[in-house]
Amino acid sequence: MNVDLSLVHLITEASLLVQLVMVTLLLASLISWTMIFRKWSMLKKAANAADDFEDRFWSGKDLSNLYSQVHAERHNASGMESIFMAGFTEFARMRKRTGVEPAAQLEGPHRAMRVALNREVDSLEENLSFLATVGSISPYIGLFGTVWGIMNSFRGLSEVQQATIAMVAPGISEALIATAMGLFAAIPAVIAYNRYSADVERLVGRFDNFSDEFYTILQRKVHSPS
Repeated sequence: MNVDLSLVHLITEASLLVQLVMVTLLLASLISWTMIFRKWSMLKKAANAADDFEDRFWSGKDLSNLYSQVHAERHNASGMESIFMAGFTEFARMRKRTGVEPAAQLEGPHRAMRVALNREVDSLEENLSFLATVGSISPYIGLFGTVWGIMNSFRGLSEVQQATIAMVAPGISEALIATAMGLFAAIPAVIAYNRYSADVERLVGRFDNFSDEFYTILQRKVHSPS
């Protein structure tokens, strides 16, 4: 007795529930790979933008000129630019007001920079939770399909008098495909999540350090106006 164990045949002949499991895992894998490439591009762009802005910020250029230059570029500021723009905009607004204590002149920019930093953190962490979810539940979804396929195989054995390997091989094979697809979806998602989480943590650390350094510069400007 010849049994067709080709991959296409096993998938097309699988039970409806196992097929639904396979389709779910396939969609999860496709979506996660799309997010992996998009997140890689976004983090690379964010790191390059941070390097570029740090060079401009520490080049000795006057902060007012740098602010005017960034503002004149007419694009949506992000990363360090966003933190700088938020802090300096509030600082300039407070400096224009008369009779404002130095502490009050610094409180506004500090608060504005923290808000901008939190916004950047939210942007950098976007979609990471989806990758974590795919990485954690895909093996269990695949295992569910495996258990169901094996149950069907043994249920079929109860209806015959003489059991053979050929009779249970297709059901067990389709079940193992569900497990393999679960791992195929989970492993890249877990690797990407761990890698990108570390990258995001490094970027957030750089943004936080920049915010503190910029705040120190504003303190010197407030207490030593010239």
